[in-house]
Amino acid sequence: MAGDHIVLLMKSAFAAAPLREAAGLAAALSARTGRPVSHAFTEQGGPSLREALEALRGRAASVTILPLMIPMEPATRNWLMRSLARWQAGGGDWPVLHVAPPPSAGVIEALCAALAAPAPPVAAAADPRPEASLVPAQHYRVLVCQGGPCNAAGSELIWCHLRNLQQRLGLRNAPPGTMTARTTCLGPCALAPVMQVWPDGTWYGGVTETALERIVAEHLLGGRPVVDFTYTPTGRKQRLHADGTP
Repeated sequence: MAGDHIVLLMKSAFAAAPLREAAGLAAALSARTGRPVSHAFTEQGGPSLREALEALRGRAASVTILPLMIPMEPATRNWLMRSLARWQAGGGDWPVLHVAPPPSAGVIEALCAALAAPAPPVAAAADPRPEASLVPAQHYRVLVCQGGPCNAAGSELIWCHLRNLQQRLGLRNAPPGTMTARTTCLGPCALAPVMQVWPDGTWYGGVTETALERIVAEHLLGGRPVVDFTYTPTGRKQRLHADGTP
């Protein structure tokens, strides 16, 4: 297998120009370091971090993940480390994984270079509001909790996977239609990461990428809640079951 591979970890990009910019950053760093470099996203955009790492299994001896989030919240590093550990626990020929600190030391030079570039003034213009909008025919609303415990459990990566699935499968328009949204704390923190699907109000806990794929296929497209990951209000406190069953 090849030696160390670098993955630039960014927030989000889904339009063509930002995706090209991300690929260009990876190519420029590869040319400078002489090491293979790819990129990944924590929110919407492809590849996701898990997809990027899956592509390197069996190909790279080690991978250094370089987060491009400045400043980086402690919760971000916590869910990143927990998610990496969870993925590796599933078995397989994972490379040795490292998480580098954000590149704060070189930020001032980069900011000065950006300020030195010409920047035209923003011209005033009337607000170009559209005359009309089409109300979508969507039945489901999927709420992904972004509260503290859910973030620590990796809900941002679950959100990323859901948004990418929504785009690939056309969930907004595929009958019966699905819209997704991130929320503040939904409540049952011990069941993190938590999702809720409306209009039926189905609670899902301990959501992983694999669980999410089943929820999309069986519930959002098939109309049947996935009982392996549902939690029903009982009036009593509930713990997250290790095997994912209620």
